[in-house]
Amino acid sequence: MFVLGIDPGLTTTGYAVVTAREVAAIGVIRTQVGLPVPERLLEIHRDVSALIQEYAPSVMAIERVFVNRNLQTAMSVVRASGVAMLAAAAAGIPVLEYTPSKVKAAVAGYGNATKGQVQRMVALRMGLGEVPKPPDAADALAVALCHLQEDGLRRRIP
Repeated sequence: MFVLGIDPGLTTTGYAVVTAREVAAIGVIRTQVGLPVPERLLEIHRDVSALIQEYAPSVMAIERVFVNRNLQTAMSVVRASGVAMLAAAAAGIPVLEYTPSKVKAAVAGYGNATKGQVQRMVALRMGLGEVPKPPDAADALAVALCHLQEDGLRRRIP
């Protein structure tokens, strides 16, 4: 069972395709700053769709958008999140969203863990020699691992 983890962003969207024991693919989708937003969103959609076609994940786990004071940034992330979800929905793949604090708690054991702590834990848990780079890829891996942990708990608790 592959899980496709997504850390959405308009400029950089992180992705990780994993099972409980292996990382099949990890990286980022980069869009060119300065291009019209619809073109950038189309690029994200195409690339996520290609990942879905290649790996046939059973589920997409995506970080839920957290709206802070910068509404412009939040809108960009919401848009990227939406097109990634659209790619999954078009392929008939369920999408589960996880808050940043849920991801941190699942991976590092503490909902207020730093990004560095989370990144080190994903590397340790997956037996990687180093922290995945760039950070967006590590974050996508953390989201996927969060889903695997949550899914395991759901299966054990009636």
